Amino acid sequence: MKRKPLVALVADRKQLGLHPFHCVGEKYIDAVMGGADCMALLVPALGERVDFEAILDMVDGFLFTGSVSMVDPQLYNGPSLPEGQGLDTARDKTAMPLMQQAIARGIPVFAICRGFQEMNVVHGGTLLQKVHETPGKMDHREDSSAPIEVQYGPAHPVHFAEDGVIRRVSGLLEYPVNSIHNQGVDRLGDGLRAEATAPDGLVEAFSVKEAQAFALAVQWHPEWQYAGNPLSMSLFKAFGDDCRRYQASRV
Repeated sequence: MKRKPLVALVADRKQLGLHPFHCVGEKYIDAVMGGADCMALLVPALGERVDFEAILDMVDGFLFTGSVSMVDPQLYNGPSLPEGQGLDTARDKTAMPLMQQAIARGIPVFAICRGFQEMNVVHGGTLLQKVHETPGKMDHREDSSAPIEVQYGPAHPVHFAEDGVIRRVSGLLEYPVNSIHNQGVDRLGDGLRAEATAPDGLVEAFSVKEAQAFALAVQWHPEWQYAGNPLSMSLFKAFGDDCRRYQASRV
């Protein structure tokens, strides 16, 4: 029996107790397996010790997940991170080269939250450190004291570009999304096309214009309770379908 497409998820490197662990949130794994109907492969954040070519040869897609860590601002000549925000340079050194090479090879890529920010930086873009302190921008942070269902509940609508990927695969003009981020796009990277904007004009999704395959990044969290969300299901299905197309093209 033909296997399902294999989707790689790059782990975060976290200190748990006395030892470092390589972790991926289960909600992302669930969305890959249930929403995209693919198998998940977790890739440790080992930087140059990862055999990038072997991973790229093995998989049919990449999902770059959200995380509590931030992209190293040195990678986009940004200011130092505010106090209380942490780095994960091991993930930077693993995820970003894989993302760049996957897009160049025509492997489907779906990037969420931190992955969204990684993709912008990979393409030469820059990030706002504190969207909520930027004149004219909303506060896009969640209420961390609220129940998780409220934190991940709809926060504001996003409007989809008329000729964009999201409009095409979902059929939607706009849709309410959750909002759990304090960083955001400052300058959109080269070769990227805005796919969705918040009411304050902040870019909430973009695609890679010249990509040979699905290459989409969203700032919100479509993996959260994806099965009951029409927008999330349309995005994961489109991603999974393109992973199947890529898998068939390799055979």
